[in-house]
Amino acid sequence: MSILLDENSKIIVQGLTGSEGTKHAGRMLKSGSQIVGGVNPRKAGTEVEIEGHTLPIFGSVAEAIAATGANVSVIFVPPAFAKAAVVEAVEAEIPLAVVITEGIPIKDSAEFWALAKSKGGATRILGPNCPGIISPGKSNAGIIPATISDSGPIGLVSKSGTLTYQMMFELRDIGFSTAIGIGGDPIIGTTHIDALAAFEADPETKAIVMIGEIGGDAEERAADFIKANVTKPVVAYVAGFTAPEGKTMGHAGAIVSGSSGTAQAKKEALEAAGVKVGKTPSETAALMREVFATV
Repeated sequence: MSILLDENSKIIVQGLTGSEGTKHAGRMLKSGSQIVGGVNPRKAGTEVEIEGHTLPIFGSVAEAIAATGANVSVIFVPPAFAKAAVVEAVEAEIPLAVVITEGIPIKDSAEFWALAKSKGGATRILGPNCPGIISPGKSNAGIIPATISDSGPIGLVSKSGTLTYQMMFELRDIGFSTAIGIGGDPIIGTTHIDALAAFEADPETKAIVMIGEIGGDAEERAADFIKANVTKPVVAYVAGFTAPEGKTMGHAGAIVSGSSGTAQAKKEALEAAGVKVGKTPSETAALMREVFATV
């Protein structure tokens, strides 16, 4: 069983006619995703041909939902226009908006996140600056390669796109129910805790891998949540053990101030919650194998 995304998900792509949207929509279609159209106000009423599929272009998300029953939007819109695209998706109340775009100003992210919250969470935002979500063998919404793992009983939630791919590859023989890249910006829509709760509720997810990184306190809060609410085994990796203090590393949210937000502090909080923490991605995969053998 998968969470948030399955074989019945109907996907639209905001920015489908751009180079990134076209390229990744092709990859999504190849992996079996059900893409039902795109959104571009300037090209409304036209069609595009991608991987043998003829996809209609709509003038708005609301039009696309009305015409196709779409329930997922993947957003490949440049940073300057991304806020308007996400706001449009939220106002149309599409259930899942996957925001791939990198470099969206934090103020913009805060505003569209607040809008989604004010509407009662009718739209779940994933990202921004994330690789998306994949339920192997069922559907793929974003840029995660579909060929690196089969379906299986592990759930994965990660701040890092690259580490998502590596963990999926290392555990490909066991497989994943769903892998979620939540993004590494300071303000994101779906958190580690949101994903952990969903995996805990999914009867076919037997164990969970959580990948965090330095900066902020999201992993510490996730540790508290795991201790109180998660009965399934969790293994974790925290990127950034060797990061110099005060430097932003890769993601906008990955900055350490004093002892707050360090990899060591996060590791200790997770271990106190009963989570096994690897020092490298490969060691984390090995820990999952050990854990999985006892599930």
